[in-house]
Amino acid sequence: MPGCCCQVQRRQRATCGSWLYGALWCSLIVAPACGYVIVNSVSWSVTNEVEEELDSSSNEEVLPALLEDTTSIWKQSYPASVYKEEEEEMRSRPGSGRSKQISSPSRMFSYRRESVKGPDSSLAPQEQASRAARFLVHYNNWGFLATTSTHEKIQGAPFGNCLSISDGTTDNSTGIPFFYVTPKDHTVLDLIKNPIASLTLPEAEGEVCRKTIVDPDDPRCARLILSGQMVTVSPEEMEFAKQALFSRHPVMRKWPRHYEWFFMKMNIEHIWLQNWYGGIITIAPEEYFKAVPSKA
Repeated sequence: MPGCCCQVQRRQRATCGSWLYGALWCSLIVAPACGYVIVNSVSWSVTNEVEEELDSSSNEEVLPALLEDTTSIWKQSYPASVYKEEEEEMRSRPGSGRSKQISSPSRMFSYRRESVKGPDSSLAPQEQASRAARFLVHYNNWGFLATTSTHEKIQGAPFGNCLSISDGTTDNSTGIPFFYVTPKDHTVLDLIKNPIASLTLPEAEGEVCRKTIVDPDDPRCARLILSGQMVTVSPEEMEFAKQALFSRHPVMRKWPRHYEWFFMKMNIEHIWLQNWYGGIITIAPEEYFKAVPSKA
């Protein structure tokens, strides 16, 4: 009997030792993961067709379209109003139902590719460009004016400043940017010595690029550059300049008079427009002034 008891005790100890040995190994394997927490998990279904395309193509331009998120999980990163408007538009269409899923932007882009369209093909390219340029000048309330600096430390270097502008009242576009400035501004001091300047007007100021979720640096978010001489407005044009600027910027009427404000305008000599892929467009001043402001 004592021998049997000893054998039973040895078997129990061996079993216990094996269990402890296995538990120790498991703890060593699991231990490194203790410092990590799953914050969020993302998955989407990939069809066989997409899998085949992914396997057969390594082109980076193709991947964003193939990996389009169909579960709408990425919508939380974009304004809710964008998708609400799109969903309402889809519902309002007769017979659309739920057969077509609401499009959601790829997480690899900052814009909705479906919502951004090219210029109107019914117009000649040069006319499209001229109309777009006039549109930017008329509907922008400010611009970035670059001058040649007269500052002692950066003399001769480019110097930029944001200034309020107007090319006329809301119902009267002239295409000529007017300014209300003061001699106390370093930009004006630069212009007194060298009146040549360039004015950049971005479409990003308006709602177009925001609504279509297009980055301001995207070529489809237009920008216009005007270059020419900055001159003081003549007495004959003084009343027009005042109406043009004060109607668009009413606060200007209350600016301190001891700053000696006066009106200036740019005599445009060169015009460049970037509003689509393919490089910058040069617009002749005569074509620019003939055009009607339009988003085309």
